[in-house]
Amino acid sequence: MKIGIPKEIKTLEGRVALTPAGARSLVEAGHEVWVQQEAGCGSGFSDRDYAEAGARLATAEQAWDSELVVKVKEPEAAEYPFLQQQIVFTYFHLAGVPRALTETLLERGTTAVAYETLEDAAGRLPLLAPMSAIAGNMAALVGAYYLARFNGGRGVQLGEVLGQRHGSVVVIGDGVVGSHAARTSWGLGAEVAVAGLFPERGEQLRREIAPGLDYFLSSPEAIAERVKAADLVIGGVLLHGAKAEFVVTEDMVRQMLPGSVIVDVSIDQGGCVETSRPTSHADPVFVKHGVIHYCVTNMPGAYPRTSTLALTSVTLPYVRRLADAGLAALRDDPGFAKALNTHQGFLTCRPAAEGLGLLERFREFTAA
Repeated sequence: MKIGIPKEIKTLEGRVALTPAGARSLVEAGHEVWVQQEAGCGSGFSDRDYAEAGARLATAEQAWDSELVVKVKEPEAAEYPFLQQQIVFTYFHLAGVPRALTETLLERGTTAVAYETLEDAAGRLPLLAPMSAIAGNMAALVGAYYLARFNGGRGVQLGEVLGQRHGSVVVIGDGVVGSHAARTSWGLGAEVAVAGLFPERGEQLRREIAPGLDYFLSSPEAIAERVKAADLVIGGVLLHGAKAEFVVTEDMVRQMLPGSVIVDVSIDQGGCVETSRPTSHADPVFVKHGVIHYCVTNMPGAYPRTSTLALTSVTLPYVRRLADAGLAALRDDPGFAKALNTHQGFLTCRPAAEGLGLLERFREFTAA
């Protein structure tokens, strides 16, 4: 199969969908790998690295003109003309990105296979997990940075000073994003509270992070009370394939401390804070009701070397399966089949179809 690796064009996105080592393994398996020139430069991989691995260097048009296109982020508007009846394997987040992308995928008959809805046998999201971990770590660090007074923040450091913890962090969500954000925030020296749904998860996090971690059961009343006194609020809510729910309302944001910070990691799926809107690494923050909002839609792209290595370590086996068998690879793997979001002009992911109000365009996929 011909596999295309386009260069990512999202603002300040340095990740690439395949390492040279990954390209070599696919070439050795008998596939053609076409890598757009300079696609790997942001992650520290040169064109020469790919050429020596057996890949062919390509233009954007040549990379996209492939049976299987592998990316990191959803296609941008400038890439829509390249969409055709190929398989595109990447993060799509259809419920949270511009509706025009879904409409184009349906119109062109593109087969969209989404990293973020692929499940393993235990129902986990193995292709989302590494980026969620990096984003969770980053949320604590970037939140601490914007709390600095010269950034308009409260001037509160998240840190331990002579045995005394400073700064209050509220993490909403106890999954991969939330647990990494909580661990990093605690490590910095802040007081940390985590909102979740199951008491036993709180016990687990206290064992793994610190006995002093404050875990509370998520409810509108409990969240409103905690965020009101928080220096940093980190949103890490995830619904598989669906638009995130607003668990922090605009009224809650109005009650927050002036100069406090929100990092909404859920922004890829529409955000879990009502006042959030997508931002970029070039223009990452805005202020609403006196609160600094950081809502960058490709947070792990800030650390492309780490992110690319972590991402491709989990995506490569699935790329290989798609290259070897096409969509037949989904036949005997229900978790892999859940990654299919569009096919032959229909939405095949019900949560995305519901979130977009396009249930009339939904059709169950059955691998032939």
